[in-house]
Amino acid sequence: MRSTLSQENLSNLIGVIYDCALDPARWETALMAVSEVIESDFISLTLNDMREGRYLINKSVGWEPDYIKIKRDHVAEINARLKEWLAEASSLDRPFVASRNLSADYLAASPYVRECLAPQNIVDIVHFFLMSTPAHLSEIGIARHARQGLIDERVLETGRLLLPHLRRAVTISNVLDVQTIERDRFETVLNALHCAVLLVDERGMILHSNRAGEELMRDRGPVTSQHGLLRANSLAATKELISAVGEAVKDEAAIGELGLAVALHRPSEPPVYAHVLPISGGSLRAELRTNATAAIFIGQSHDPKKEAQTLASSFGLTAAETRVLEEVLQGRGLPEAAAALGIAPTTAKTHLGNIFAKTGVSRQAELVRLATRASSPARTNSASPK
Repeated sequence: MRSTLSQENLSNLIGVIYDCALDPARWETALMAVSEVIESDFISLTLNDMREGRYLINKSVGWEPDYIKIKRDHVAEINARLKEWLAEASSLDRPFVASRNLSADYLAASPYVRECLAPQNIVDIVHFFLMSTPAHLSEIGIARHARQGLIDERVLETGRLLLPHLRRAVTISNVLDVQTIERDRFETVLNALHCAVLLVDERGMILHSNRAGEELMRDRGPVTSQHGLLRANSLAATKELISAVGEAVKDEAAIGELGLAVALHRPSEPPVYAHVLPISGGSLRAELRTNATAAIFIGQSHDPKKEAQTLASSFGLTAAETRVLEEVLQGRGLPEAAAALGIAPTTAKTHLGNIFAKTGVSRQAELVRLATRASSPARTNSASPK
């Protein structure tokens, strides 16, 4: 079944969503627009900081305050089902649909269904996953009232259309530490950010960079300026960034995953990612700098311990193997890793061989790339990295 969402309405809705990347206070308006398009009375969006145990974004439409409180009492049950799904799902793009992925017996016995969903006449709910890393989990939940029926293919298709754009907005909000950027304080706020921000035109000409961006380019980091044009260390990364900027000019609704979590680092280096945000549309973004086509946000995402734990969970590594993996992900060779752990080089070699066998790689550089994909914002899940 094809979505009835017109191209014009889709573009307008995506413009509203992208404004939320720079101003999270606009999420209620965006979610209300999504709920109207997708024909759902209940919709929520969360960005959870797993390290601090807190919500960075927690917005909802349609949920009464009393039931929001009741829902919090059932977070353990909700998270348990979602974590099970993420561990089994082959892709982060696969949504979790209660009516399709839970048994009738489970739904009948579930305290969450009985105490929170049933009293509101909610008969089904779908979760679309925006981000899943050891540090952050973000998802959008869309629930349907009995009069609207179960989640159908039109809802799923519309959700898939919006998913990469929701994912981009949440990812950039996370890179920005969920700060609101106001027009009259734009350059001041950009300069205070730890992440690098570059504003470019349709050719990739750098029109403005914040202090972090200037330092990044001055120190010959993962991106440089060649005669004013943006260039990455690799040709592939440069092509993707410029292609994403080009799509931002032509039709930001068509940009999809292009330009989201673009890897800028070399295989043996700490992970660094770039995220392209179109800024020529939308009421807020168009006010920021009218001659810029896109903003490129560049931030590091490297925590060897968390990356090692992610792979250990995914591939069943032992505690000793995980410790060796953590040393490898910090860039140490096998002799250095053995010395740091106080074990014999032969023991470290045995552990590394077991890691290779379990993960299906044969070189340390491939292992680093695998960990990079496992920790890359928005593009991965906690299970089988591609």
